Amino acid sequence: MTASAARRARLREALEGAGLDALVVSHLPNVRYLTGYVGSNAVAVIGRAVDRVVTDARYTVSAREQVDDEVAVTIGPGDLTGDLAAAVAAIAPSGRVGLEAAHLSMARGAQITARIAELDPGVTVTSAVGLVEGLRLIKDDQEIAAIARAADMVDTALAAVLEAGIVGRSERAVAFALQTRLFEIGAEGPSFEIIVAGGPNGAKPHAVPGPRVIGEGELVVIDLGAIADGYCSDMTRTIPTGPLPARLARAYEVCAQAQAAALAAVRPGIGCAALDGVARELITAAGLGKAFGHGLGHGVGLEIHEAPRVAREGTDTLRPGMVVTIEPGIYLEGLGGVRIEDLVVVTDDGGRVLSHSPKASISSATV
Repeated sequence: MTASAARRARLREALEGAGLDALVVSHLPNVRYLTGYVGSNAVAVIGRAVDRVVTDARYTVSAREQVDDEVAVTIGPGDLTGDLAAAVAAIAPSGRVGLEAAHLSMARGAQITARIAELDPGVTVTSAVGLVEGLRLIKDDQEIAAIARAADMVDTALAAVLEAGIVGRSERAVAFALQTRLFEIGAEGPSFEIIVAGGPNGAKPHAVPGPRVIGEGELVVIDLGAIADGYCSDMTRTIPTGPLPARLARAYEVCAQAQAAALAAVRPGIGCAALDGVARELITAAGLGKAFGHGLGHGVGLEIHEAPRVAREGTDTLRPGMVVTIEPGIYLEGLGGVRIEDLVVVTDDGGRVLSHSPKASISSATV
């Protein structure tokens, strides 16, 4: 049984539990997860016994190469709605069918529902949220291996660019060099827009690399990820370019301590909110709580941001096979910022860190 087939079997159990005869899967990462399809336009209909992918003529060859043999493929016009409705009527006649409500606009959902009703008025269409995402929370060995390869690519790219030096180069040039190196070592691409933020720009958690030239005696936040076999990685390192102002040096040391404590706390059974609290309490005790405005981390897989959410508002509990980031940050407006991020697989007795790039060791000696 292929990995995709095993995932569809698990989804059938979820469909039964939800009282559904089929699920219309419109979110492309979910389509890929369940069928193997890689492309920009497709919908899958997963039923109790029969499955079908609907796509358009641009993917005639690639869809038939990618999709599991057990899954039928329909090639039709780019809108997909008519063929989708026909697939639903055939797979779940007069049944109860779920739409991925979190990934459809109201207009698109209404359009699909109306077209299904034209072909089979007996079908009941309802909202279904999180059925596939619930399966994707726990990564199998194949997924973890792909994420680990993507993490290794990031380590390699960052090492090469840092060895060449970043002082005197613009943020944009460093970001371009990182992206180029990722492609050179075989990445499918960056998993998000690379962040390179030096000096005061480091106080912007999602800064966009610009023309600012990186100077001596500042912190440079570098956040990057790669894609390997469709799976993402995510890592941040904050690089000192020389002796730092005392406030920046202290912020780095506090962030590093908080990150180390949170990494040590990763284990099955800990709540995501409690894990966030491990780092947040240390940063708050140092008087820098207001400078840590985002959550501690997030899940990573086929998407760079997916469940679970490791934050004060997080409701999940860590389980073996989850892959999460641990990334506290401290941002001092007008001065700079620091974020340290590792990618971690939750194991049976703790966590295995996939990010191996060195972390700076900053002496308390400052300018």
